[in-house]
Amino acid sequence: MRILGIDPGSQATGYGVIEREGSQLRHVAHGTLRPRGASPELRLQHLYRMVCEVAGHHEPDAVAVERVFVAQSPRSALVLGQARGVVLAALGSHALPVVEYAPSEVKQAVTGSGRADKRQVALMVRRLLALAQLPEPDAADALAAAIGHAQAGTLRALGALSPRRRSPARTGLAALHVRRAR
Repeated sequence: MRILGIDPGSQATGYGVIEREGSQLRHVAHGTLRPRGASPELRLQHLYRMVCEVAGHHEPDAVAVERVFVAQSPRSALVLGQARGVVLAALGSHALPVVEYAPSEVKQAVTGSGRADKRQVALMVRRLLALAQLPEPDAADALAAAIGHAQAGTLRALGALSPRRRSPARTGLAALHVRRAR
């Protein structure tokens, strides 16, 4: 299974592609998309094309998108929301199944702590995928989303995340770490 992880942003959008074969994870690609343009609409159009290019080139089976974190100001929230919308529209144009995860769920799944900082996430991503060097923060977050989705899919296939065993307080990737520790 090939999974594309995306960490949407207005200035930089991280992406990471991994493959899962059984319990093994393999790094395929990662990077940071930095759309250019003199106006917001041109930057969003550029971002749309870049995400379409990544999705078309890597042909993922599934996409894990990190939900946009609450911004510092209403204007920042609006700009981030626009970037997220463009990313989702680009993925939709390829008819890809998309699952969204909160940043804390992704951090929990990869590091064991929903409050891990960006460096801790990057270090664990590097370790889990045997990368030669640390990926940029946005790409590391995207790879972490893909890794978390791959792990959640494995547990779901084994029945560990079936609805009858999931309590309302334990959903998503946050439940993954708790169940894995048992």
